[in-house]
Order: sequence, then structure tokens, then C-alpha cells
Amino acid sequence: MTGHEEGTVRYEAAEKPPHALSAALGAQSVALIISGIVFTPVIVLRAGNADEATTAWSIFAALLVSGLTTVLQARPVWRIGAGYVLFMGTSGAFISVGIEALLQGGAALLMTLIVASSLLQFPLAANLGVLRRIVTPTVGGTCIMLIAVTVMPIVFRMLEQVPESAAGSDPLGAPAAALVTLLVILGVSLFGARRWRLWSPLFGLLAGTAVAAGYGLYDAGPVGAAAWLGLPDIAWPGLDLGFGPAFWSLLPGFLIVTVVGAIETFGDGIAIQRVSFRKPRAVDFRAVQGAVYADGLGNLLSGLAGTLPNTTYSTSISVVEMTGVAARRVAIWGGVFLLLLAFSPKVAALLLAVPSPVVAAYILVLLVMLFMHGLQLALEEGATFENSLVVGMSLWLGIGFQNKAVFYDLLPTWAASLLSNGMTTGTLVAVLMTLMLRLKHGRRERLQAPLETASLPRVQSFLQGVARTAGWDRGATHRLQLAGEETLLVMLEHAPASAAPRQLRIEARRAAAQIELDIVVGPLGANLSDALAEVAAAGETPSEDAISFRILRSIVEEMRHQQYHGIDFITLKVGSRPL
Repeated sequence: MTGHEEGTVRYEAAEKPPHALSAALGAQSVALIISGIVFTPVIVLRAGNADEATTAWSIFAALLVSGLTTVLQARPVWRIGAGYVLFMGTSGAFISVGIEALLQGGAALLMTLIVASSLLQFPLAANLGVLRRIVTPTVGGTCIMLIAVTVMPIVFRMLEQVPESAAGSDPLGAPAAALVTLLVILGVSLFGARRWRLWSPLFGLLAGTAVAAGYGLYDAGPVGAAAWLGLPDIAWPGLDLGFGPAFWSLLPGFLIVTVVGAIETFGDGIAIQRVSFRKPRAVDFRAVQGAVYADGLGNLLSGLAGTLPNTTYSTSISVVEMTGVAARRVAIWGGVFLLLLAFSPKVAALLLAVPSPVVAAYILVLLVMLFMHGLQLALEEGATFENSLVVGMSLWLGIGFQNKAVFYDLLPTWAASLLSNGMTTGTLVAVLMTLMLRLKHGRRERLQAPLETASLPRVQSFLQGVARTAGWDRGATHRLQLAGEETLLVMLEHAPASAAPRQLRIEARRAAAQIELDIVVGPLGANLSDALAEVAAAGETPSEDAISFRILRSIVEEMRHQQYHGIDFITLKVGSRPL
């Protein structure tokens, strides 16, 4: 879209650009993500020795589910869906565990595991606020890095695979096709204009396939024979309801990857809100919960339909940021295009014909980017000693167990089967170390009281005790008490009328020169972070109802208000020294 200045929003989420513009942007987004939607199940099924009929059916189901859930993300039903432009597609996080399931029990076992693990996302979405201290960016980022590490050997093996029909072809064909694919993707990504970088994977696939065709590695026969419209041969794998040893040994890995997928969707649900409005506003975590709910439903439908789970694609955010069009109508058009493509066997045949070395080079770049994305996520809160220790220990122990180098022969059978997957082991280490660090910081002091003015003396007494235990002087103690008092007043002001008594819970944690207060309360009407920002933007304009916010702005180092369905979390950080 020419003439657009990056960083500006032309159409917000709820606005309605012309259908022609929306359709064009929807088609552009589909062109960017279709290779990821299709090639991920192709990689898993080829590595798991599945036949072509099962692979074609999996592609059909992946496009169908991706289209439906993309529309659902844009137009939520009940709590399911974010209400933003979040394109859905096949998740690469399941490549490693998916291949293992295929090799141990076939496609039916894989689908059963997908259905079973998808059910975890619904309680996870409902309790995102409660779990925010355990399922941290550090844990999620570490797991994402381990996914790339465990899948990379599979990709390296694919670089040498050629079709049976090309068994006598030039041995230089596979490396030449892979190298051209890699060089084109890297060249466009590094030297192309920003608007062309998003297209670099597609350019690389086209160039690599052309080279492969020159060496006789591309079989165009199935493409010519496929119909433009129709259904693939029905090859639904069904479900394996035997629940044997293979199911139970693989289930923990699938559950962990499901949690990681939810964390990725959590991050995308935050990021899309930051680029969808002209005026910055606090993140609505109810929309983030909706994104995770839709992700879970997509995983459930994927398992029932016979394909790999899906997730949100971060490409959505890049396209919105680049074009400035965040309107939901774009995602609706894109979802419709994905649904239409599902009913085109020729599209599936065209993509299935891409030789494995070309696909492997394409996935290689994506895995490198996935690893770096995981690293950035893991260190999102800073490269502190604690975070670095969690990431380092988890990464190297995961790699060690993946390579069966850590007391593998001494492990019981069930433990060897579970821990031989580096992603599973490394993520378990990250979760355990995160829990250990929470114990290190000590038990939080807690107060529970009714949300009413009469609770103010109890709150003041509680905060005075916290400050005394921390060794704070009188001035710092008064600042902490004042922060608690003004926060209670603004909560009372913004709390909707309710016949039932409302409760609040305050948890206090002491840091070096700071006390962090977590206030848990029933849903409030407005977001207090937005209200605080509005007061800051208003300058010195007198406003009687903004006095509490002005006081808070002057005494707290940070204030965050996270709103979830049915519960709100307000975090205050108050320093022991004057600001």
C-alpha cells in the first residue's frame, strides 16, 4: 500500500474500510501465511511416513480450520475470539512431538493426542490472570528455543531427500535447490525494502522450486491432474481411543507444547492491540483471553478434522503495522479466502509437489527466527542473573536429555520415554526453577477485606506492617499507605454497582528498595492505567475527580491494571526513596 507512513493507523479495529481494500489486504496476508499453514503438516507427515492421501487431507483440514478460526478471532462468539486481526495457521511448535506420535502410533494416535491436549487451553484461558506468575515469558521463550533445537535435525535430514521418481538425477540437485532457496530468502530479507521482506519466504520457495525443476526433482504430473475445485479423497485418520502406553508417554509433551502455543497467542493478543489504535491504550486482557480460547477451539477442531493444531501468526501484526489497517474486516476476508482455498485440490497438489530440500531450506530460516523469537521472549523482563540461569539450565539440560547423554540408561522406562524429548524436559526444568525462584522471594503477605470505605483502616494497618518489616522509615511508610488509600478510593469510584458484597485481596512482596502490591478484585468498569495516562496527558488542567490519580502518579513508580473476565489485577510498585 503506497503512501502509507509506517507507525500510523488508518483504520482501527472497529472501523470499516472499503471492501476492495479489505479483500486485497486479506489476500496479501493469506499469500504470506499459506506456505506455513501447508508445509508444517507436510513436514510432519512426510517425516512420520504418512501416505499422500493422508497428507492431502491434512492440508484440506488445516486450511479449513485456519479459515474458520481466523474469522472467529475477528468476530468473537461469546468469549471465544479476540476481536482483532489475528490470522490463524498451523503451529510449527508441534513438529517434533507430532513426528514422534506418528512413528509410535500413526495418525490416529496423533489426532487423539491433539484433541486431548487442546482441552487444556480452555481452563488455561479462563485462569490466565492467576497463572501469570508461573507461565512466564521466560518459561515460554525457553520452550520455543527448545522446539527449534529438537526439530532442526529433522530438517537437516530433509535436505537430502529427493522424490523416488528422481532417484537417478544429478546428486547436486538437492543442495543446489536448497542453497538457492536459502540465499533468496536471506537476500530479500537483508537487502530488500521492508514491504518486500514479508514476501521473502514465497520468493525463496519459487526460486528453489525452479532450480529443483531444472534438475528433474519437481514432478508436475499430480498438479496437472488435480481439479481446481473439489474435495480431496477422504482420508480422515480417526481417533485412537485405546489410550495405551504410547498415549500416556507422549501426552505430557503435547500438553507442554499446548501451553507454549497459548503463551505465543497470549503475546500476539497483546501485540495486535498495540498496533490497532491511533491513541495508545492499556491492553485489554479479556481480548487476550478470547484469543487463547479461539486458539484452543482451533486445536480441538484440528484434531477432530485430522490435521495439526493451529496458532496465531505473528505475520498479522507485521502486516497491520506496515499498512496501518487494523480493521476486523481484513481478517474476515482473509478467513473466507482460506476457506475457499481448502476446496481447491490443485493448490494442495501444487504445494505437495515442492521438493523436500526446498521445504527444508524454507523451514530452516523459520526455525532460526523461531529460536531468536524465543530468546527475545525469554529475556523480555531483562537478562537478569535469575532469568539467564533459568534459560541456560533449561536449554542445556533439554539438549542433554534429547541426545540421551544424561543418565539415560539409569532412567525407568516411563521416565526415559518422557524425558527423551528435549522440549519437554527443558520446559519442565524452566517451570520447576521458576517455582523455586518464587520460594526464594518468600511468602507474600496477604490481606483480604471487603471493597468498601470502611476497610481503609485495615488496609493502612496492613501496609504499615509491611513497611515496618521491610525496615522503611516513616516517610516511605506514609507513601506506601497513601498509595494504598488512593488506589482503594479509585477502585470504589470505578466499581460497578452490585448487590453482592465485593472483596479485594492485597498481596505484598518486598524487593531491594521497593514494595510491590498485587491487588486482586472483581471486575472494575474502567481501566485505571488508561485513566492514569489521561491525567498525565491533561497537564495542569484542574479536575476534581482526578485528584486521586494525580496523587498516585506522583508517588508510585509503576501502576498496571490488567482486566480479565471476572477478575482484575492491579499492580503497584512503590519505592522506599522519594521519587
